[in-house]
Amino acid sequence: MARYTGPSWKLSRRLGISLSGTGKELEKRPYAPGPHGPGQRKKISEYGLQLQEKQKLRHMYGVNERQFRNMFDRASKMTGIHGENFMVLLESRLDNIVYRLGLARTRRQARQLVNHGHILVDGSRVDIASYQVKPGQAVSLREKSRSLSIVKEAIEATNFVPEYVSFDADKLEGTYTRLPERSELPAEINEALIVEFYSR
Repeated sequence: MARYTGPSWKLSRRLGISLSGTGKELEKRPYAPGPHGPGQRKKISEYGLQLQEKQKLRHMYGVNERQFRNMFDRASKMTGIHGENFMVLLESRLDNIVYRLGLARTRRQARQLVNHGHILVDGSRVDIASYQVKPGQAVSLREKSRSLSIVKEAIEATNFVPEYVSFDADKLEGTYTRLPERSELPAEINEALIVEFYSR
């Protein structure tokens, strides 16, 4: 199944979460799209809830179904809680770390920066968005890419960097200092429902 490339605001409203991370999509109309406005929702089945939760997380990180499933299976082989391991793997993706460092305003932008070869990991160019960054690795911009307007705009707009990454604004370099704890990951996701969905 291909990655969703349609209108992200409509999708945000359908899933009930802000996919851009700004919250703007839900400010005006905090209900699902459709001709009848708010109050049109029917009761969702248990399967429907599980599916919705999976889609929420998948679209939040902008991952296609195959990658998402592969990562889920990888998480099952790790020690600890399956759902939490899965969330940590998603959070450790290079495109997400670029987003978390504030080098891009959205994960979609971050993915473009990576795909177009603007990002270095420990000084080497990596253009694979799904690359798994390990704690201790440094993520920076190529010298030529530092003047990109989307990077400048993102850095000016960024006011929060999570505690599991550190960022040096002068060098435009950050480090994935440690794996995040569950309390630092998206609170609006119930990953247990996703584990149930794939365990059916």
